Amino acid sequence: MHDHSYRVGLARSLLLAAVAVAALMAGFEVLKQFLFPRISLWQSHAATIVFSTIVATLATYLLGRKLIASNAKLQDDIRKREWMSKALEQSEARYRSLFERNQAGVFRSTPGAGFIDCNEAFARMFGYEREELLKLPPAILYVGGKEERDSRIAEFRKTGQMKDFEICYRHKNGSLVWAIQNVVLVQDEEGRDVTEGTVVDITERHQLEVQLRQSQKMEAVGRLAGGIAHDFNNLLTVIMGYSGSLRDRLKHDDEAREQAKRISQAADKAAALTRQLLAFSRMQLLEARVINLNSLVTNLDKMLRRLIGEDIELVTRTTAGLRRVKADPGQIEQVVMNLVVNARDAMPNGGRLTIETANVDLNESYAAAHATVLPGAYAMLAVSDTGEGMTPETQAQIFDPFFTTKELGRGTGLGLSTVYGIVKQSGGYIWVYSEVGHGTTFKIYLPQTTETDEPATVGESFAASTVRGSETILLVEDDGQVRELTRSVLAACGYAVLIPTDARAALAMAEEHAVNIRLLLTDVIMPGMNGRELARHLVERNPAIKVLYMSGYTENTVGQHGVLEPGTYFLQKPFTPSALGNKIRE
Repeated sequence: MHDHSYRVGLARSLLLAAVAVAALMAGFEVLKQFLFPRISLWQSHAATIVFSTIVATLATYLLGRKLIASNAKLQDDIRKREWMSKALEQSEARYRSLFERNQAGVFRSTPGAGFIDCNEAFARMFGYEREELLKLPPAILYVGGKEERDSRIAEFRKTGQMKDFEICYRHKNGSLVWAIQNVVLVQDEEGRDVTEGTVVDITERHQLEVQLRQSQKMEAVGRLAGGIAHDFNNLLTVIMGYSGSLRDRLKHDDEAREQAKRISQAADKAAALTRQLLAFSRMQLLEARVINLNSLVTNLDKMLRRLIGEDIELVTRTTAGLRRVKADPGQIEQVVMNLVVNARDAMPNGGRLTIETANVDLNESYAAAHATVLPGAYAMLAVSDTGEGMTPETQAQIFDPFFTTKELGRGTGLGLSTVYGIVKQSGGYIWVYSEVGHGTTFKIYLPQTTETDEPATVGESFAASTVRGSETILLVEDDGQVRELTRSVLAACGYAVLIPTDARAALAMAEEHAVNIRLLLTDVIMPGMNGRELARHLVERNPAIKVLYMSGYTENTVGQHGVLEPGTYFLQKPFTPSALGNKIRE
């Protein structure tokens, strides 16, 4: 364009110069004839030559200056154009570099057609190569396909932009990709609508949020379950105590004795349910010691084979040199059995059940991808089956209390809830991996302990008929029915029982009967002063006094994180009269 302008300007200048010279020459000839009518021909020609030379010289000078100025302007325009062209190339290079090297996905597309362009990060986010994705319709990335994309485009056109919008896309392998996108509607050089946007993959963050919400939900439900179990255990203690007492008094009435027995059996079943609730809520008391999971699995082998039946193959793989962990062996056995039963039920037509152990180091990256996990050294226990598998929706609920996929009457829905509670209370983690039609794997990670093995202590066993005494017992219980039942049982066994109204009254009564009191039998959770604080005050005044705690749950009041401390005696509610008598004699 600059060359064309230069040529037009040059032609215009030459034309004007020619016209000016011709006009001057014509004017000179007329003026010459008018001023010098009598000059000779050769004088006339000589004058014309001189004048034309002067005019030509002057025109050449002026035209030259014009051409020099025009050429300088042209050179300046050329230099500016080269600079602008270079700057444009550099800008395009920077844009392309930013486009290609951006870790966020960047794309351009038309609302009604397909992709115009995208960077490698965008294509890689969904498992495609860039050239491959550009040939595909954008609807392939939407979970709901073309229908969902059309609906979102219609909403998008109303505002012309989409800011920090969270959306779920579909990966090439079928998995879900959660992302936050920012999109604007612009027009290209031809006036067509074009969408330009960036997409940031937040799948990992979304998964962590889901895990955190699940953890918070389980914590809330656990507190509710623990509170219910605590109150229920007080009621069951009364039911079991009085039904047992009633059964003993009805020795000559077989029908009434059988009815009392049925009451006791129903109470036992209810007590088992509350124990499961306490396990889920992490409020049961654990008798933890250093154990080897290899030994535990090996000792369970025969019983598990009888449990699963002959149509299921049981494979056990243990790792030599497995790290030791600190947990309640009886509770971990319960975990294994619950998982095995679930695996068995998931394989009605037979299959393979695998139990394996391994040393696992959970690093920072694993902890970052799994909410609540602390990096460190763990012993892993895995139970896998080749059964029906679970949908993601089912997996999200399997640890919820009373959730079950079994038909009515085939389960309480507390098996996996119990597993979850025991593992969490033991300081470990449990994760489930499952796919419909391909089976399920539960992986349990228990932290390595540096403590040495401790020999298991076994308390003496006392027959009910020998459980008698004459010592003085200070009984502190805030539930009136449980207090009266316990008093009557202890009195029937020959003990002298002191019953204060609350913990502070117990301190005053202990001062008065300091010499006689041999045992403090106290509930753990009480209004005002709890059982542990009461025991501390009494033992400081009288180191010879023994302490026996009783409660429906611990809530860390007796043991740290629910683990019984050495030298501490605890009676779990609900209890029977014989269990109470035996525990006191210990």
